Order: sequence, then structure tokens, then C-alpha cells
Amino acid sequence: MGKPSQPEYRGALSRRGLLLSAGASVLVAACDMPAAGLPGPRVDPARPFVVALMVPGGGGNEDRNALARNLENAARLAIADLQGVQINLRVYQTAGDPQRAAELASQAINEGAQIILGPLFADSARAGGPVAARAGVNVLSFSNNPDVAGGNIFLLGPMFENTATRLLSYAVAQGKGQVMVLSEQTEAGQVAERAIRDAAARAGASIVAAQSYELSQQGIVQALPRITSSARSSGAQSLMLTAGPNDALPLLAELLPQNGLSPSMIQYMGLRRWDIPPSSLSIAGLQGGWFALPDPALTAQFESRYSNTYGAAPNAVAALAYDGMAAIGALVRRGGPTPFSTESLTQPSGFAGVTGVFRLRRDGSNERGLAVAEIREQSVAVLSPAPRSFVGGGS
Repeated sequence: MGKPSQPEYRGALSRRGLLLSAGASVLVAACDMPAAGLPGPRVDPARPFVVALMVPGGGGNEDRNALARNLENAARLAIADLQGVQINLRVYQTAGDPQRAAELASQAINEGAQIILGPLFADSARAGGPVAARAGVNVLSFSNNPDVAGGNIFLLGPMFENTATRLLSYAVAQGKGQVMVLSEQTEAGQVAERAIRDAAARAGASIVAAQSYELSQQGIVQALPRITSSARSSGAQSLMLTAGPNDALPLLAELLPQNGLSPSMIQYMGLRRWDIPPSSLSIAGLQGGWFALPDPALTAQFESRYSNTYGAAPNAVAALAYDGMAAIGALVRRGGPTPFSTESLTQPSGFAGVTGVFRLRRDGSNERGLAVAEIREQSVAVLSPAPRSFVGGGS
């Protein structure tokens, strides 16, 4: 068993939201790839580029089948926008099964895949990644679990550290850079706290206190006195909560103000999206709280276009498939015999996606241009817009 893993996308989804749970925590050994990464397979620019899309459908789980449809729909929407770029998209249904993912990765490569887009779940990426590595093929997984990043596996899902860095940088600029971290006593909570500490070093913020609670109503109630005491004695200006609207956040937002730690005394900040589900915006204790999100204007444009094309709103992961395909198309347009090399995938300027700019790091993680928003009068008010380009090199 390796270090705890960041939660990944699993379980039931609403039309825009999703439930997060802890993913597997076994480390992948970066596929034993050298630091320089893969050169990628050589391509013939006169022939269509073969992209393998690995999605979690094909079984009896309707939630996963819905995810698969959304991912494929978004990928095809992106291909329609790649005017002049010929993509031969081949879809492989893993049913969320790691062994099947490994078998399909081998099949896809035998059928000419030059790059793999997906799979969604970390354990499937962990299983298929080494198969692709042996063939010199890079993988753009939809997962957000950093334990599987590295080597030939690059993640498209949102990363805790990226979100925390954006929020903490904004907090420092607003004179609220003395931060207390409040996390749940779970593997996910531990990973979240580590990510916040790493982000603080990047952002110039100071973690002045950290408290955790057992993930239950009784555990939260019992932890309240020390949470409040620690916040006051540490001089914290901001409180970073790792909980999301689908777990402890609503209860914390109710009980913390009742126990002397109100938003008027300390700035609440959330590591997760506080606008999904939309009903979260009506929680009284979250008014004035900050969270990060992809560019809202671009997100709305994508959701509108997807809905007009497919007759239903996309779920939260669909945009990742569009972004991955958009990056592939951008690399094809650049030309060259090996457009899908590690060097090309990690270009510092990154790529333009339907929710904003993003770039892939050499360690397999990603950085996304995020906006900082505040919950104000039960709606989302953008305080700092998402950047439309990156300044400086990636890492």
C-alpha cells in the first residue's frame, strides 16, 4: 500500500456534479520511464491520426455508461472543431475494469493508436499505462489521482494543489495569507492537507494551524472546541476547508458559526467546488466564502453547445474529453514526425480548452487556469477571473 490518493471521479453523477470517493492508493512506479519521457510514435501526416478513447462504459452500471456517453460525445464535439485535422477516433469500453483496460490498451496499440485518451479511473490508468509505455505511447487520463501520474501517464482531471495554489495566491494578495487547514480524518483528507501545504510554499502563504475531524456528525461536534481554539490562538486569517458539498461541508458551515468561528471573523475558502450542486449556494454559512472554478463564461458556452448538440446537459467530466482532444488537435497542427511526444505534451504554453487554459507537467499532473469566486447572495460572483494564458514555464 502506498501513500493515500486524491479522490477521483466515481459513483453517481448529477447532470453537472459528481460524487467523489477515495481512489486506490497503490503507487505506480512511473512506468519505469526515463526523466526525458517518451518520444512518441512516428506518424504519417498524410494519414488520419489514430486516437484511442478509453471510456468506462460497456457494462451493466448505468452511471458508468452515462459517463462513457458524455466523454465520447465531448470528444466528437472537439473533433468537429478540428477543421483540417483528420482524426480516426476508436472507442474502447473498459466497463471500469482495470484488467480489461490493460487488454484494451494492448488492442488499441495493435490497431494503430498513436495516443490514448482516457481511461477515467485511476486503477484502469494504472493497469493500461505500462502496456502503452512499452509501445512508446503516451496516455492522457481523465483521472485526478496523482498517485498514477508520471512516466507516460498525464492527468486531465482537476488537481488539489492547483486549486489550493490559486486560492492561496489570491488570499495572500488580499492580506489573508495566514491560513488554518481543516480536513477530515480520511486518506483523502490527508492528501488534501499535503496538497495545501505544498501550495502554500508556492503561493507565499503560511499554514499557521491545522485541525482534523472524524468524518461523522459526532466527530465534527466533538472536534469543534479545539478547531475554534486553534483558529483563535494561531491568528489565522483564512480557513481552508477540504470538505465538499456532498459530505461534511453543509454541517461545518452550520456548526462553525454557531461555535464562534463565523465567516465575518475568518475568511472561509474551499478546496472543492462549492457551486455543485447549485443548492449549495443557498447555505447560509458559506455566504462570502471563496472557491476556485474553471472559467465560468467558457464553461457556460461549452455546456450550451453540448446541450444543443446532444439534447442534454453534460456531466462534470465531459469537458475533460473535449480538452484532451483539443490538445491532441493542437499538437497535430504543429506538425512534426512525433507530435505526441512528452516534450510536446508538456509545452509551457499549454493548451486552450473549453473551460480555460491548461498545461501538463512532466510529473504527469496538470495546471489549469482557474477563477476565484465568492458565494454572494446565493449566487457565484467572480472575484478574480481565470487567466487566458500562462506566464512563465511549466514544471
